[in-house]
Amino acid sequence: MASTSHTIPADLVDSAKQQWGRVLICGGTDWPKLGRKDKAGKGGDTDAAPELLEPHILRSLSNIKVVSIHAACCACHFIALDIDGAAWMFGRNVPSALGVAKEDQISETTPRRVLATDLGAEDGTKFVYAACGKSHSLLVDSEGQVWSAGANNYGQCGHPVTAQIPAFKAIDGPYLDGARERVVKAAAGVTFSIVLTESGKVFAFGSGEKGQLGNGRTGEHIVTGNKTAFDIEYEPIPVKGMDEKFITDIACGPQHAVAIDSQGLVYVWGYNGYCRLGLGNQKDVLVPEVVPQFAGPNEATMAAKIIAGPSNTAVIDKQKMYWMAGKWKNSGEGSSGSPYSSFRYIQDLMGCKISQGSCGGVTHFALTPDDDGGIMTVAWGQNAAYGELGLGPEEPKSATKPTKHQPLTGIEILSIAAGAYTTLFLAKPSDKLSDLPRHPFEVDAPELCVSCNKDNGDDDPALECDKCDHPYHLGCLDPPLDAIPEGEWFCPQCVSELGALAGPSSKTAKKGAGATESGKAGTKRKAPPAAKDGVSKRKK
Repeated sequence: MASTSHTIPADLVDSAKQQWGRVLICGGTDWPKLGRKDKAGKGGDTDAAPELLEPHILRSLSNIKVVSIHAACCACHFIALDIDGAAWMFGRNVPSALGVAKEDQISETTPRRVLATDLGAEDGTKFVYAACGKSHSLLVDSEGQVWSAGANNYGQCGHPVTAQIPAFKAIDGPYLDGARERVVKAAAGVTFSIVLTESGKVFAFGSGEKGQLGNGRTGEHIVTGNKTAFDIEYEPIPVKGMDEKFITDIACGPQHAVAIDSQGLVYVWGYNGYCRLGLGNQKDVLVPEVVPQFAGPNEATMAAKIIAGPSNTAVIDKQKMYWMAGKWKNSGEGSSGSPYSSFRYIQDLMGCKISQGSCGGVTHFALTPDDDGGIMTVAWGQNAAYGELGLGPEEPKSATKPTKHQPLTGIEILSIAAGAYTTLFLAKPSDKLSDLPRHPFEVDAPELCVSCNKDNGDDDPALECDKCDHPYHLGCLDPPLDAIPEGEWFCPQCVSELGALAGPSSKTAKKGAGATESGKAGTKRKAPPAAKDGVSKRKK
């Protein structure tokens, strides 16, 4: 058994060691209507909430150093954590899934920013992890405290049963032998949640209907009117069957859960429809069971990473091979009529060394080294009606087999968060990344310099903000700039406003210093080409 530390892992709280990137988005953005045919959501597209058929730089977070992105295959909301430990949230907010009452959505163009101290945590506390359930969310802070908001009709927020928790509230526990355990990770499904502590223990809370609490029972019983009900545990309880193991990671599908220990053993429990647990049958599992294929004795064939999808589970082994169990497509092998009853490797990925993966509503993503020493993004999935694969406006929305993600060629993707109908990518800044379109595609920006409201011609070109597109002459900044800076550049107003498209109008702008941030090492900003009306602007 691995040794137990007494602090949160350093890589979760030490910003100096965290690799950050920029957020890209593709797929549906009409949050209230996504997946809801009765509200004309499927296939819908409006100027205000378009379907993004290729990855776009999310303008509202384009100047935020994001270290992790979080989603769920059954959810339509997202949480991003930045290098300072702040949580940025947007998407469907029913009921109060993002901790805001009486709002059905939080727009991705104006995400909600939440600090741990806003919720009552001590000064210096940061958010280090997050989890999205279908209609609820969990935030984990650097003190090991879990905060939750959203639907709580089954106790899935870790509080006494009520329709919803309207604002983020601290969970009491988990406790082991009378002492509170410090949480480092969380995962969430539809009606339940699980958390992982620094001591390698897993706790669950919510509905036990399909055995997803891992406590050996569902608690099925008859209530008034011959109605069937199941156990509800709103206080975090230990998941059984892993007492002598040190668990290192957890994942949740809608009604099943997966865990991996320090040796590489994979544990599965909960709903087993379509053989999603990979145990060769469809019987629900009430206490975690070890998946035989990753039980050794050959260490290379044991697991390194786990992924939970809507009706499937994926495992990346220590050889970096990608394995799948359950239903993961709509026709042929792996469909509802012929699910993978045990884990099988995906043959189309046989020649790839997979480092990471993510499963959305109908989508699958994997990251693998390419021939040039970079990172290649691979994507596939059927019935991706909203463009959530992001393969490009001229390409089909779906892909039946794993395919190279062409719009992301040459862009290093750090991680992927695939939601039900939308996908986020965390990408390393580079010149290639800057060539991607932005969302919103157009913003209300003046043609002339914000500070002097003049066009000085090609000899004195204006520099555009990478976020709001507002132009500034180099000499109009305070202090003035001698040359176009390398990497990204953000105007004074966007630097001060952070998560909003805050570019000032040309009449109200004040002089100020623009913030610069270096992109990929060695990259240089191209000279701005001449735009219409003689105004020079930096190439987007």
